[in-house]
Amino acid sequence: MSFRFTNRIQNTPNSFIREILKVTQDPEIISFAGGLPNPDLFPIAALQDAARETLSKAGARALQYSTTEGHAELRAWIAARYARRGVEVHPDQVLVTTGSQQCLDLLGKIFIEKGDEIVLERPSYLGTIQAFTMFEPRFVTVDLEEDGPNLDQVEALLATGRPKLFYAVPNFQNPSGLTYSKVKREALGGLLRRHPGTVFIEDDPYGELRFAGEHHQPLFAHTGGRSIMLGSFSKITVPGFRLGWMVAPPEIIRLAVTAKQAADLHSSTFNQFVITEYLARHDIDDHIATITACYGSQARAMVAALEREAPAGVSFTRPEGGMFSWVRLPADKGSCMDLFDMAIRQKVAFVPGMPFYTDGGGHDTLRLNFSNASEAIIDQGVTRLCRCMQDFLK
Repeated sequence: MSFRFTNRIQNTPNSFIREILKVTQDPEIISFAGGLPNPDLFPIAALQDAARETLSKAGARALQYSTTEGHAELRAWIAARYARRGVEVHPDQVLVTTGSQQCLDLLGKIFIEKGDEIVLERPSYLGTIQAFTMFEPRFVTVDLEEDGPNLDQVEALLATGRPKLFYAVPNFQNPSGLTYSKVKREALGGLLRRHPGTVFIEDDPYGELRFAGEHHQPLFAHTGGRSIMLGSFSKITVPGFRLGWMVAPPEIIRLAVTAKQAADLHSSTFNQFVITEYLARHDIDDHIATITACYGSQARAMVAALEREAPAGVSFTRPEGGMFSWVRLPADKGSCMDLFDMAIRQKVAFVPGMPFYTDGGGHDTLRLNFSNASEAIIDQGVTRLCRCMQDFLK
């Protein structure tokens, strides 16, 4: 039987990472592939407590249909959290979503027409590439430098007036682990204010996970509040609740609410009530401190192993937070897919870099996740991987 599928779904790639995770089901494989939080740090007992209290106090309200915008107390907490970072946000500017990934789908629905120009970092988060590809845009990219995007490239693109959206991950970027400096944030904010026709989307799932250096204000503060911020509870509590949020000007929130109503009516009422109760009864900052202490140790273990074992000519990022390090191989030595095949045979996995590029690049790059393995396993896995690199580069 022949099914008449749309071009947009047929042209949208599968999630490369989801496909790789199937390969890593072998328990003998050391996987640096998934962007997985450390499950040993999930606050299970505290969430059990919050769930019991939710059912005791809220009862049927926590199990009923709810408003699309999200639980009012949770939206107020999110707004107050931003205020602590020097960014004034009204709760009415907050939309609770089914993970921050849903924000990308909603923004695609309300902004992107076929052929619209969308600016991405190079490399960029592959989940965004997948979500936006559904709407058939034209991607253009700006190179990432050690302290943020190449501003000359940004200015040249914005000056054309064509880009409708500019999507970026300024804190501990996925996949590179890089973070925008204060200077770059201020300069980029100035460019965006001078070119208001392009809407900036600031995706920040990792911003709270800083284990070295100093926190920076969101770019939202440098754009005069005319950009969009995306956030998530997945990295600071648990990913399984699938709760994220969007902060945006009221006219954007109004249309995003309409798009969300058409998609799923609202995100899980019960999960929102439980997270709100958890936040009221437990100190989230203490929990985040536990996470960052652990991730800091794991990141240092990965960097130390790479410094010790990586072949000459291999470079890598030294993240100050987040969950990833980005490795670059010497150019013109072949495809990292060949290295991936070699590594799998030696029972270690990573994500090849190509899915993070929209222009066919990335063959000499790979992403390593350090948050979901112990220091000892990281050392063992990196050692295996670097031996594969030695053979690959011969």
